[in-house]
Order: sequence, then C-alpha cells, then structure tokens
Amino acid sequence: MRLIFMGTPEFSVPALDALHDAGHEILCVYTQPPRPAGRGKKERPSPVQARAEALGLPVRHPARLKDDEAQQAFAALGADLAVVVAYGLILPQPVLDAPRFGCMNIHASLLPRWRGAAPIHRAVMAGDAETGVCIMQMEAGLDTGPVLLRESTPIGPEETTGDLHERLSALGARLIVAAADRAGALPPMPQPDAGVTYADKIDKAEAATDWTRPGAEVDRHIRGLSPFPGAWTEVAGERLKLLRSRLAPGEGAPGEVLSGLTLACGSGAVEITQAQRPGKRPMEAAELLRGLTLPGSLGT
Repeated sequence: MRLIFMGTPEFSVPALDALHDAGHEILCVYTQPPRPAGRGKKERPSPVQARAEALGLPVRHPARLKDDEAQQAFAALGADLAVVVAYGLILPQPVLDAPRFGCMNIHASLLPRWRGAAPIHRAVMAGDAETGVCIMQMEAGLDTGPVLLRESTPIGPEETTGDLHERLSALGARLIVAAADRAGALPPMPQPDAGVTYADKIDKAEAATDWTRPGAEVDRHIRGLSPFPGAWTEVAGERLKLLRSRLAPGEGAPGEVLSGLTLACGSGAVEITQAQRPGKRPMEAAELLRGLTLPGSLGT
C-alpha cells in the first residue's frame, strides 16, 4: 500500500512505526510545523517529524491545506490511502478524496461517543467503564464517518489519561495496520445517531479542584487531567499539581485533610497518591509529605 501518514503528537508515533514495520510504502509524512519550545524558545519539530526523519521518510508541514497548491501537491503523491492520527488540521474535501481508498483516521473513543478533540480525557472524567479505538473512514463532518474497525478496552479504577493514552496509542497502531492491509475490503459501519457526545478541548480553567464535589467526581477529575494540564489545589500559597488519586473512606468538611494526603470531599474522600510541587518532579505521597506541611484544610 502506498501511504501518506498525517500526525503530530507522540500518540501518533506508534502508528507510523507499525505501518513502516509492516512494509507499507510511506510516500510522505505530513505533520504540524515546528513550534518554539523550551526556555530558549527554539523551534522544535513534532514527535512525528522527528520519528519520520529518523526513518528516512520525507516530511511536509504546510500551515494549511485549503489552497490549491497544497491540495495539488498532496494529490500528486498518488497515494492509495492516507492515515490520519491527531494531525491537527482540518482536511478539505479535495484532500479527503485524493487517495484511492480515501483517508482513515485513528480515533481514541468508541464512536459516536466522544467525537472531538479530547476523547481520552473526557472518558476518564465522565467515569466511563470502557473506551477504545475506532478506525474511521473520514468525511467532512467532525468524526462522523463510518467505522471500519473498533476494539474496546476497560478503564481501570486508578487509571489516568496518561496511562490510557499509552494503551490506546498501541491499540490504534495495531488496528490501523489491519485496516490498511484490508483497505477497500472492510465494510463501513455508519455511526448511529443515538449516543453522540462531544469531547471538548481541555481548558486550563477546568483544572482547579473543587473539593465540594462528590469524591468520585474529584477522583475522576484528577485522573482525567493527569498528566496534562494537571488538576491542582492550593497549599500554603502554592499550586500543588495532583497526578494520581483513588477513592478513600472518610467524611469531613470539603477540603479537610483527614490523614496524610487523604482529603474530604462534598461526600466521601479522595487519597492523593502522587503530586508535584512547582518546579519539582512528581513525587509519591509519602515522599512529598516529608517536605510539605499541610494545613488542616485545602482550598482552590
């Protein structure tokens, strides 16, 4: 199969590797342009660009795909299929139509649940019992295309978005190879109208922890925002980033420190098992408490 690969973040890299290892001919890799990063604000290539260059693959990073020149350059590659994994640009219809078998997308949810930008975060935050990966035939709508392959996986009671991100990335890589191998032969399954939800992009304003909420919601909030952007609470004037948690027995006033890093919520309690102080590395609770004195109650 002659492929174009389109992706940007670390989540996309295993799929690129899997398709390359499977022997598909990757004609070109499309990714977002390098961005300023780090203290020096030097331009840094995306994880996909870095990996593609290490594999000796040609890379393009157009700022947009809406102009005729970009679309003609895409079509001129003569691809059988384009694989899209968290690319970051909307694909106009001429791009969707250019490859012989169109464009397949790896989407990290069980469509039609959690269409949109942040399906992993939202699944954890909502308390979903399971999620998964869908290989979708792309069309103009937002994640509305028919599903070609899907596989589900449970969400563990202490699993974070970061944990799930790694598992779904590997699952997507395996499924996209199977889908590419059978391009044109997989029956497209239209998404049902019932059960559609949208995974809005995560806003940093959501990250403050509200201890008046029930413990189950607080726990999901912490795990769903870990590691990025990271839920936080205020301790002695500094923001403590909360990275891992679990439900714990106990009751008290919201934000009350019951013991160690176990805090009362609107109902029930949550134990913080990993957190990070500003400018420090993530620490397990016992290590963190050796250098941090907690007040009797925390707030946002």
